[in-house]
Amino acid sequence: MSTSDPITIPSTQEICEARERITEDVTCSPLIPLDGYGRDQGGIWLKLECLQSIGSFKIRGAANAIGLADPAQLEHGVYTASAGNMAQGVALAAKRLGLPCRVIVPDTAPRAKTDAIKRLQGEVVSVPFNEWWQVLVEHGHPSETGFFIHPVSNPDVIAGNGTVGLEIMEQLPEVDAIVVPFGGGGLSCGIAAAIRERTPNIPVYASEVETAAPLSASFSLGAATAIRRTPTFVDGIGGTSVLEDMWPLARVLIESSLIVSLSEVCDAIRTLVSKAHVIAEGAGASSVAAALHHLPSNQRTVAVVSGGNIDRSVLKKILSGETPR
Repeated sequence: MSTSDPITIPSTQEICEARERITEDVTCSPLIPLDGYGRDQGGIWLKLECLQSIGSFKIRGAANAIGLADPAQLEHGVYTASAGNMAQGVALAAKRLGLPCRVIVPDTAPRAKTDAIKRLQGEVVSVPFNEWWQVLVEHGHPSETGFFIHPVSNPDVIAGNGTVGLEIMEQLPEVDAIVVPFGGGGLSCGIAAAIRERTPNIPVYASEVETAAPLSASFSLGAATAIRRTPTFVDGIGGTSVLEDMWPLARVLIESSLIVSLSEVCDAIRTLVSKAHVIAEGAGASSVAAALHHLPSNQRTVAVVSGGNIDRSVLKKILSGETPR
């Protein structure tokens, strides 16, 4: 167990190769206009990664990382650390290869996600949030064996995530801006890497929630910065800091962080249900909230709806008009 070598920005060629590698595991997700918020002269477009088989984009990076692993590395199975979505991606990719999979989750992980991991034959190991976060920082856990797949700081995972960017450029070549939920930066940096060689002038924004916005704090101070986070139903984003090995990529690839409130996230979830008939989790809806409240309506903005794995009880409260914590 050790920290990884410095992470390099994946090339367009590596991302294109990743797309070929994961084609049997991944659906080219739809890109649709958000009804009532423009279409021809601007407006918001939804990249629906919540419609992947596991309900999130995470299958892309997981499948690419496992596909590139040496068979000897997989001899004792795989494991990862995840609040739920990456866990499902790794568990599904492992299941298809007949590999055992263990997942370290924070004890705050929603039941909807842990139940999904178990359905995919992944073994769930629940630990306190701070211990879980250390697995990400240290790239592994001393008690675990097998091939560790970092959910963020892994160049193969980032390249797999970058395939979302290739699809966006093909589906909407005239896009003006892209907003991506920021959990650790693996998705936003992957998408930005995919488009920068072809269209370097298109900004990629990160969306963060007000209760935990480490990227915004890091941009303000010019270095990866720790913050005090408040746990909420928006569980897929909002760590205690920007990971040190991801900061060099984020500061180069991400335009800025757009911070949204919990009430704005809830409004975005309700808007997605009523206007697009789409169910998004808090993290996935944060990009839509940011596009609605922080970016001009006369530009074509793609909001990446990164996941849809939300507890039914939470969704029920939001749809009834509440703003849960």
